[in-house]
Amino acid sequence: MIPALFIAHGAPLLAIEDNDYTRFLSGLGQALPRPSAVILFSAHWVTGVQQVSGVTEYDTIYDFGGFPDELYQIRYPAKGDRQIVHRIAALLMKDGIPFEVDTTRGLDHGAWIILRLLYPDADVPVISMSVNPRLSAEQQYKIGQSLAWLRANDALIIASGGTVHNLRAVQWQENQVSDWALQFDEWLETQLKEWNLNALFRYATLAPHASLAVPPYGNEHFIPIFYAMGAADDVRKATLLHRSYRYGNLSHSVWQFG
Repeated sequence: MIPALFIAHGAPLLAIEDNDYTRFLSGLGQALPRPSAVILFSAHWVTGVQQVSGVTEYDTIYDFGGFPDELYQIRYPAKGDRQIVHRIAALLMKDGIPFEVDTTRGLDHGAWIILRLLYPDADVPVISMSVNPRLSAEQQYKIGQSLAWLRANDALIIASGGTVHNLRAVQWQENQVSDWALQFDEWLETQLKEWNLNALFRYATLAPHASLAVPPYGNEHFIPIFYAMGAADDVRKATLLHRSYRYGNLSHSVWQFG
């Protein structure tokens, strides 16, 4: 069975960089079993009702500004899959989870940067899905649980965000990792490996430096981890595949669930 993944998408520059993290993600795409499709929850698609993409072929969204022109020339023309959309709809309906099918939105950079590194030929069908920070962690986890059937049938479920993502705290010229970021990630690692949902669902009050690592105005980057975990609830095994940092505290963490 293909595992579920939480992958940090970092800064947009990753799309044109060659570094340890981009090479790791490229290698990960080659090492994973070939999926029938990718179901991707992106921190950059925030909605009040769960959205499921019904797009036939995606446009590429450049939801950032002030970067080199090269970034804006990139295209990632992934295709959707209507059959899988129908299956997702049936699974969500069965569990009483409200949703809507979106037929126009392209792939934001939280999605296409990761996908382009994993599957550079854009030859794996993609179903993009939104995240909702207003839901409780338990509800986000339940949405992931609802999609477990897809993982059991060779779909790769990816949650894209960042365990430590506070753009107001980054140190653009700093190479040394901030202590508070390390302490938060180390706490998170312990809880994930123990699958301690009671603690994880209360990370905001229990984790050291949670308000810095996951600021209230930016928790949409952290919460995708619950969707990915929920999809692997039947196995409850967490493995840290990669962790590094840019700009002092912007985390590049990759977690495998299942």
